[in-house]
Amino acid sequence: MIDINALVAQNRAGHAIGLPCFCSANEHVLRAVLSFAAKTGFPTVIEATCNQVNQDGGYTGMTPKDFMVWLTGMAAEHGVPMGQLMLGGDHLGPNPWRHEPVKVAMQKARALVKDYVQAGFQKIHLDASMACGGERNPTFAQIADRAAELCAVAEAHAPDPAKLIYIIGTEVPIPGGETVEPDALDVTSVDRFHETIATHRTAFAARGLDAAWDRIVSVVTQPGVDFGHTSIFPFNPDKAAPLSASILTEPALTYEAHSTDYQSTAALSDLVAQHFFFLKVGPELTFRFREAVWALADIAQNMGLDTGPSVPSVLEKRMIQKPEYWQDYYSGSDTEIASLRRFSYSDRIRYYWTDPDVAAALDALLAALSGVKLPETLVSQAFMGVEFGSIPTDAATLLENHVQRCIRRYFQAAGFDR
Repeated sequence: MIDINALVAQNRAGHAIGLPCFCSANEHVLRAVLSFAAKTGFPTVIEATCNQVNQDGGYTGMTPKDFMVWLTGMAAEHGVPMGQLMLGGDHLGPNPWRHEPVKVAMQKARALVKDYVQAGFQKIHLDASMACGGERNPTFAQIADRAAELCAVAEAHAPDPAKLIYIIGTEVPIPGGETVEPDALDVTSVDRFHETIATHRTAFAARGLDAAWDRIVSVVTQPGVDFGHTSIFPFNPDKAAPLSASILTEPALTYEAHSTDYQSTAALSDLVAQHFFFLKVGPELTFRFREAVWALADIAQNMGLDTGPSVPSVLEKRMIQKPEYWQDYYSGSDTEIASLRRFSYSDRIRYYWTDPDVAAALDALLAALSGVKLPETLVSQAFMGVEFGSIPTDAATLLENHVQRCIRRYFQAAGFDR
């Protein structure tokens, strides 16, 4: 079992120790995470969001129970004991149903939380910050009261509530990422942080959730990091210093940082040192996966292999035919939008890998490359940065290694794998 409280205590005592949280429902990405966990033995947090996985299936088609069964099976295949893993539910609340009346949205949010905890998810991020059904933006007190309402559901339905840990707060983009390119970021103020704590403490106490309050381990705040479609906002430790210091005024708490994708490894280390214990990463994982697939497609083309329709061309076709996952995010000329569809940091491609046409094209590519020794010269061209003398020549290893470039550096920044 992962002893979160011990790790949190080390972080608060000034040790540069934290935990990456890998948020993805991509099978190839998750297998790379599990392979890395098997090789290293590191404690590993894997998360699903309310949009990916919910009682309606989310965009993955999976319920929380489905996801748990699926991941448990893959972990067994990789020889990773479930005690080495912690599964988390991210932004659990009414967001998927925010266009419905608040009573309906919260009813569905309660069912969502119930399903997550009954399935065995233990790290629960309570997020009821969004306006629902055209209401005005909820106040701090309303957000806290709704979060406490959801916490009460978790406590009532978890097989062992004592094993749950909670994350509160939401000073981050909505699940799925920014809908517009951000041009500036503000670090969460100390006053807003203290108001978040005070309103949640009051709401939890009003519902008799004192035991659950003691299992809140982290608060989501904005340390000044984010990414747009073509830009990255790097962490500035000086700007975040007042917020960083204020967490030590609250017993046993740390921060959780969302949207840390594409930050430098040094910046991620600085975040951990400033008590941002949980580092959330998602799109960077599938960004690396897409890079590897593109590279393998180039290798196959240069080798003259018959792979059927190319993965990049099939993806482009399906994204145009089904634009709902990107059209509200990208703007500009046709050329600019086409480039964003392929190469944006927000990586809207991640929503299309399970599309039947895309999945078939990817399977055909990997099948054509399976068992084939790839020429080192082509691998070196397509995967720049591999070292001579240790160039992998099989597609599966190349794909896994490329995704693990992201995984490894997050663990390095969190104090592991040094």
